[in-house]
Amino acid sequence: MDDSRVFGDSNIPTTFRSGVGTISRIRLENFMCHDNLQIELDQWVNFVTGRNGSGKSAILTALCIAFGCRAKGTQRAATLKDFIKTGCSYAVVEVEVRNRGEESFKPDIYGDSIIIERRINQSSSTTVLKDHQGRKVASRREDLRELIEHFNIDVENPCVIMSQDKSREFLHSGNEKDKFKFFFKATLLQQVNDLLLSINEQLKSANALVDELEASIKPIEKELTELQGKIKNMEHLEEMSQQAQQLKKKLAWSWVYSVDKELQEQMVKLGKLKERIPTCQARIDHELMKVEELRKTFIEKKAQTAHMVERAKEVRNKQDELRNTVSLATKKKLELENEHNRRTNQIHSMVKRVKLLEQQARDIHEQQVKNTQAEECEIEEKLKELQDMIDAADFTLSRLKEEESTLLESVSKGMDEIRKITEEIEEYGKKEQEIRAYIRELQLNKTNKVTAFGGDRVIQLLRTIERHHQRFGSPPIGPIGAHVTLANGDRWAPAVENAVGKLLNAFIVTDHRDSLLLRGCAREANYNNLQIIIYDFSRPRLTIPSHMLPQTNHPTTFSVIRSDNDTILNVLVDMGSAERQVLVEDYDAGKAVAFEKQISNLKEVYTIDGYKMFSRGSVQTVLPPNKKLRAGRLCGSFDDQIRNLDQSKSNVQKEADQCRKRKRDSEASLQHLQHGLKIMKEKCRNAERDLVSKKLGLQDAKNSYASATSSQAAASTVDELQQEISSIQEEIQEKKMQLESLQVRINEADSKARDLELTFEDLRESVKEEINAIEKAESELVKIEKDLQFAEAEKARYEGVMTTRVLPDIEMAEAQYRELEENRKESCRKASIICPESEIEALGGCDGSTPEQLSVHLNKLNQRLQNECQQHSDSIDDLRMFYQKKERKILRKRQTYRAFREKLKTCEEALNLRWSKFQRNASDLKRQLTWNFNGHLGEKGISGSIKISYEEKTLKVEVKMPQDASCSSVRDTRGLSGGERSFSTLCFALALHQMTEASFRAMDEFDVFMDAVSRKISLDTLVKFALAQGSQWIFITPHDISGVKHHERIKKQQLAAPRS
Repeated sequence: MDDSRVFGDSNIPTTFRSGVGTISRIRLENFMCHDNLQIELDQWVNFVTGRNGSGKSAILTALCIAFGCRAKGTQRAATLKDFIKTGCSYAVVEVEVRNRGEESFKPDIYGDSIIIERRINQSSSTTVLKDHQGRKVASRREDLRELIEHFNIDVENPCVIMSQDKSREFLHSGNEKDKFKFFFKATLLQQVNDLLLSINEQLKSANALVDELEASIKPIEKELTELQGKIKNMEHLEEMSQQAQQLKKKLAWSWVYSVDKELQEQMVKLGKLKERIPTCQARIDHELMKVEELRKTFIEKKAQTAHMVERAKEVRNKQDELRNTVSLATKKKLELENEHNRRTNQIHSMVKRVKLLEQQARDIHEQQVKNTQAEECEIEEKLKELQDMIDAADFTLSRLKEEESTLLESVSKGMDEIRKITEEIEEYGKKEQEIRAYIRELQLNKTNKVTAFGGDRVIQLLRTIERHHQRFGSPPIGPIGAHVTLANGDRWAPAVENAVGKLLNAFIVTDHRDSLLLRGCAREANYNNLQIIIYDFSRPRLTIPSHMLPQTNHPTTFSVIRSDNDTILNVLVDMGSAERQVLVEDYDAGKAVAFEKQISNLKEVYTIDGYKMFSRGSVQTVLPPNKKLRAGRLCGSFDDQIRNLDQSKSNVQKEADQCRKRKRDSEASLQHLQHGLKIMKEKCRNAERDLVSKKLGLQDAKNSYASATSSQAAASTVDELQQEISSIQEEIQEKKMQLESLQVRINEADSKARDLELTFEDLRESVKEEINAIEKAESELVKIEKDLQFAEAEKARYEGVMTTRVLPDIEMAEAQYRELEENRKESCRKASIICPESEIEALGGCDGSTPEQLSVHLNKLNQRLQNECQQHSDSIDDLRMFYQKKERKILRKRQTYRAFREKLKTCEEALNLRWSKFQRNASDLKRQLTWNFNGHLGEKGISGSIKISYEEKTLKVEVKMPQDASCSSVRDTRGLSGGERSFSTLCFALALHQMTEASFRAMDEFDVFMDAVSRKISLDTLVKFALAQGSQWIFITPHDISGVKHHERIKKQQLAAPRS
């Protein structure tokens, strides 16, 4: 890595001044377009010009072929035979290299020059090395490779020979990866990198080979281990025999010690069983006392309920009697009213008859005394007066009709108001019944919190689960609400119950089998539609990361819930998404959280007053409170709720009483309106009769006037009419007296009916209160009966436990204890025959082993001893000699492989060191390339930089042109003109040349895409660099080079124009 030929300094060594390794002559025969070309080269700067097609590029191709390059490497042909001129059978390339100086190559063999001749024919090619006199010295490829390595000639390096194709590709390409490849290859970093990678692969192969060698000795090591085991087995045969004898003795006494241990355990078990008697008897006594108390309470409550039922029955009978009395009074009142109306109509008819008779008598009298014209005028005036009276009566009748319509409307409104009040009273009654039922439910929940999550059904289910608890793999957990409490009091209880919902009544089991068992228990307890959740009880409590929770200051359902059971919390998270349900105070806050703030991980929002809000995509949903949902099941105390409900019940009763008072007032007002309406109807009827009577009188007057002349003969009938009128008036007076007495009776019947209705309403209210009290007493009686049945069942269960389990277990345990004592005596007798107990104590006892374990151990030991004696037919000395021989062989191989490992480790360390040096030198070359590149650009007033990334394998050239001096912008070479880009790329190539060493260098068509000014500057830069650098330079260009100044170290040659 530190070789100066690879990473050279810019100061040219004086050894190159002698010209050793430079090209002095090139001869081509039948090569490409040349028949026979020989060109002499100076050891400094050489320019070769010529028109296109004159064979300039063939000179560099010949150099590459002479120094061993393959045909494809020249990018001019696929095979070597393609270089043979058309029509010829062979081609010859001859290159003469100077070999005079301190670093000459084998000067005693080759002399002052070395001739490299490569002959190509249609089937093969040969390479020959000749001395300065043309004598053949060597022909092997290894000799040519030795020469090339000595003079550091790498024709594939673009900094040594830049062919026409490479020059165009390099100057024209703007690809950063292609430029990196050019730099990596030109500085020989590619060669060193490939070499280090190859060494790394070889080290891996060597390590794999050593692994195989080490694995090959594993069977021998295994065999050695088996031999060692055989030797140890044979050494322990006698020891195993002694152990077998000791095990026999221990086994004999272990039976005695085992029985002793069983006796102790049986004694402890017997004591525990006897301790269960007082406990069980105490539970039986407790349940008996409880049964007696409940039975006494049940009898008292039953008698009290029967008394209340009897009282209610009496009140109902009284209510029925009162209802019949009210009906009779109302019926009598209606009959009297009908009779009153009938007699009134009779009186009206008689009055009408009297008026008609009087009118007839007057008419007859007037007709008798009035026969003159004056009488006729009076009759006309009378007719006019009658017409005025008819008009007045008609107006009065219209007014009375309007008043009647007004009264009818008021009566209708009054009846509607009474109906509404009646509906309100019924609604308050229903509400009161609901509150009373809710209070009874809360009182039951206060006694047992579990009933809040399923009622009496869940109690029956829990009892059924307790009876079948042995069939469950793990006891079911539930209901969930009974295992949950709230943090920070009962503030969020309504919102949490609305969020969790039916999960509070659910049960949790650990597998499908327990789910089926629990479903059967639910059917047995008449608990239909029970929600069952299957969940793994062994899962630890879930830890929810903060980024998965709703990002809000409001609490979530999960944050306010507390439970001692991790499975409950896990189910609420997995099944109910409790961690994503946010709780808020009111409706406005809920809308802001659910719809306006766009909170992540938010599923639903619940308010304390029962609203539920959520959004799915662009749809926003708000669900109103569920009025049928009863909250408060999760509250810590039911007393406050019961007090609040009692207050609500009192308020409802007050509202109902106010409604009843309003109803009574409205009924009184309605009766007054109905009475006024009745009077108004009577007035209307009288007004109608009066109007009809007046109309009839007017008609009679008109008839009388028309027949005045013919009525003289009727004067005799006036007296008869007067007599009839007197008799009718007397009858009318008699009827009026009867009508007055009938009105008095009607008023009395009306007053009596009203009093009976009020009494009936009060009685109905009292009946309702009695019924409510009876319902409450009956519910309490049912609860006491259930408690009594449960207590009797518990008492019977404990008595059954005492009879069927406790006492029989004690008797069985005592029998087993007596049997164990007999067994101990027999075992002690047999063990004393084998050996005394003192010998076992001297051996350390039985070490806590059971007889079964000792028996198994003894059988195995005897079997092993028998097998070992049969298998080991060889002597132990032969086995030891064979073992030592194998051990020495293994030791030698281990030492050899260990030495291999150490050498490979040393190589790996050296490779790592080379890698570090390679990376350090690569970094140094990157900085040196930038400095050199900027220095060459400076000759044209340009500045620039080169950025190399070894990780991305890119090389980026940035140039700042003089016109850009006013700004800090740096343009990529792709933004430059053709000449500017070619010059900058040429400076990049010179910077690479300055960093590499070679005895000669060649560039073909280096000035393409340049304008005249750039070409002039480029030629001056190249010549100056070539003269200062010290190597031999060969420049090939089709352009005019007259602008290059003449110098003793510059040689110009021009090839002949191609023949047509």
